Amino acid sequence: MSWKDNYEVWRDYQNLATDLRSELDAKVHDEAALEDAFYQPMSFGTAGMRGVLGAGINRMNIYTVRQATEGLAKFMDTLSADERKRGVAISFDSRHNSELFAHEAARVLGTHGIQAYVFESLRPTPELSFTVRHLKTYAGIMITASHNPKEYNGYKIYGEDGGQMPPKESDLITGYIREVTDLFGVKVADEAELMAAGTVKVIGEDIDRAYLQAVKTVTINQELIDTVGKDMKVVFTPLHGTGQMIGERALKNAGFNNYVIVPEQAVIDGDFPTIKSPNPESPAAFDLAIKLGKEVNADLLMAVDPDADRLGAAVRLPNGEYQLLTGNQIAGVLLHYILKANQDAGTLPSNAAAVKSIVSSEFATAIAKSFNVAMINVLTGFKYIAEQIEHFEATNEHTFMFGFEESYGYLIKPFSHDKDAIQTLVLLAEVAAYYKAQGQTIYDGVESLFAEYGYFREKTISETFAGVDGAEQINAIMTKFREQAPLAFADVAVVKVEDFSKQTSFDVATQTTTALTLPTANVLKYHLADGTWIAVRPSGTEPKIKFYIGTVAPTEAQALQQLTAFEGAISAFIA
Repeated sequence: MSWKDNYEVWRDYQNLATDLRSELDAKVHDEAALEDAFYQPMSFGTAGMRGVLGAGINRMNIYTVRQATEGLAKFMDTLSADERKRGVAISFDSRHNSELFAHEAARVLGTHGIQAYVFESLRPTPELSFTVRHLKTYAGIMITASHNPKEYNGYKIYGEDGGQMPPKESDLITGYIREVTDLFGVKVADEAELMAAGTVKVIGEDIDRAYLQAVKTVTINQELIDTVGKDMKVVFTPLHGTGQMIGERALKNAGFNNYVIVPEQAVIDGDFPTIKSPNPESPAAFDLAIKLGKEVNADLLMAVDPDADRLGAAVRLPNGEYQLLTGNQIAGVLLHYILKANQDAGTLPSNAAAVKSIVSSEFATAIAKSFNVAMINVLTGFKYIAEQIEHFEATNEHTFMFGFEESYGYLIKPFSHDKDAIQTLVLLAEVAAYYKAQGQTIYDGVESLFAEYGYFREKTISETFAGVDGAEQINAIMTKFREQAPLAFADVAVVKVEDFSKQTSFDVATQTTTALTLPTANVLKYHLADGTWIAVRPSGTEPKIKFYIGTVAPTEAQALQQLTAFEGAISAFIA
């Protein structure tokens, strides 16, 4: 069907939700907007789906949420009776329609007789991951668009291990979703009747207590917190999202009593009125936190995104200003503290291992190596870190110590199997107390680590190609990198090319090809003669292509100079 055919189906549907009807009426003469909303179904992959709220098959609305849930339900109908009766846990964040979408999902599951456990109010993504494991449900649904702007929402499916649904099961679910061609024909049950029958159960404080009890185990040196951390000033902002209630309780439980919440951003609001985008990677997300930090002379500022799976931080400089840390820097200082604290306490396992994505910094690798700790590289996507945790637990090959992605996602203890900003909130505050006890800040700590291991610097460049032609433009760029592979970037020779789509590693000097062992993914990674690496990959959830640069040099100035040169080389190649 053409986009016009799809549009006409929606236009003529008599029972269309009132808000969506109003939107269609308002855009009746905006052909470009209508084409974008109806030219293709929403993409559903291993990371679920994410998109702009609104009317259309390419938008987040109750009908596309029902379609996705019907696909999950049909997949669960193929399972054994024991697997199926374990049910699905459902949570949601502070975005527009998140709660509505969560309950719509429960109503669809109810028509299949599938048990749904729905949180009474918004809860973080990591708590949903924990809940799947705690209640032993077969799956979980999280309604969130993470750190995207207010116009977005999304839908993630989690597997029974608490990680995002593995590719095999996700592909099967996607197949069932695509079979649901009549979005208006998906049956939904009356939720009051489902609750009366016990098919929908409301959960809340009981899970909160269990999750927070697990978070208490993240603390490594309680004496340090009791003597230094309890009086240390910390500023925390949940950026209008789910993090406040759970985050505050986690800090208090650990013994950090001298924290301050940014009051304007403690208000739950899907419009995110104080910021353009609720992204803890963004300097703008810290404007109010920095203002408050200066007023109270805070040692550490921390921000979490609306579903509290990502965390950003800023630390006080000697001149009283604040410096934002990158995700890679936060990961490095966390990993170093975890390994050193355990080493000092005699509790560092001989088979200790950390896990990171292939586009994350080698800074953490250098730190792990200095403690004789293995660093395992996986594809981008925290589900791959969760898979490694499952493997470690099944084989005892390694003991998991830490996992991270450069995009501000970290996991300390594996009671959650997704990135967990609540855990990180507590441990990063402990790291700040560690340096404060030595008369230093985390900034001093990061600088000392660079002096020891080298000045690692990274940069991620995102190019957006939205609309009907966006996917073709992204594919054309990836094709150019494959078919006209660069021999050098900024006059630095390429020595190895890894193509995770073909699962090959090509050594330029020997002209030999070996097989990669990681799963197939549309990612290219170039290793250069000076130790720099450059990676290229399309985003799995947004109309973007991302370029990653990682370099290391003896001084910060040299590292930054190299980043600038390589960024220019990438821009010139794709021009």
